[in-house]
Amino acid sequence: MRHSILVHLKVVLQIDMPKFSNILTQLKSFLIEIGELSYFTIRFFKEILKRPFELKELLRQCYNMGNRSLLLVSITGFIIGLVLTLQTRPTLMEFGAVSWMPSMVGISIVREIGPIITALVCAGRIGSGIGAELGSMRVTEQIDAMEVSGTNPFKYLVVTRVLATTLMLPLLVIVGDAIALYGSFLVENIKGNVSFMLYFNQVFNALEFGDIIPATIKTFFFGFAIGIVGCFKGYYCDKGTEGVGKAANSAVVFTSLLLFIIDFIAVFITDIFYKI
Repeated sequence: MRHSILVHLKVVLQIDMPKFSNILTQLKSFLIEIGELSYFTIRFFKEILKRPFELKELLRQCYNMGNRSLLLVSITGFIIGLVLTLQTRPTLMEFGAVSWMPSMVGISIVREIGPIITALVCAGRIGSGIGAELGSMRVTEQIDAMEVSGTNPFKYLVVTRVLATTLMLPLLVIVGDAIALYGSFLVENIKGNVSFMLYFNQVFNALEFGDIIPATIKTFFFGFAIGIVGCFKGYYCDKGTEGVGKAANSAVVFTSLLLFIIDFIAVFITDIFYKI
């Protein structure tokens, strides 16, 4: 009996060991990547203080990222405002609370929906673009050529792009929030004949600095996460065209996960301060 149990246990372990080994390998590679990303971030903060300051390249990256993402962010925000109001209005009508619609939509969009949705859209638009661009430069050895010629590629390519995403994402979030609120107003105007002044007076009366300031601060962290992950994936891209595709794809996936983690931490900290 004991012998049969030991044999059975040995067979089970032999079957599960490859799966267990695969899990350990994936966990090890994930932890190594986290360590490399941490070192990459520390290097960014060191390089940002060194001369020369690539101001011209920074302005060019800000223009490219903001201008190319503006239309997508605007359309997304407008649809969010429409859908949120159309989905919520019937429920509020059942309780006779339609007059609370501007306040509810305004707080929801400014606090949470606007920043996180805009950040996810920019992660797909900007993060993948940075990963693919730097990845193609690594594959075609342009980064190596910059190092040989005496140029600091990290300063020129990485620092400027991370700063650009950090500065531009809050502006894109503000634009997306404004257009989302306007989309919500259109629904209320058509369904309930609410005037522009009445709607936005109720929105701004409901909003407080405790709603706006934390939501604005966390967008800087969202932009930094998009830039640093996109640059990291592209800067250390594997050789070949397949590596460029993996860099762009993994930049979006990793950034999206990181955005939700940052958002959770920001909401948790904000809740603590509200309690105090």
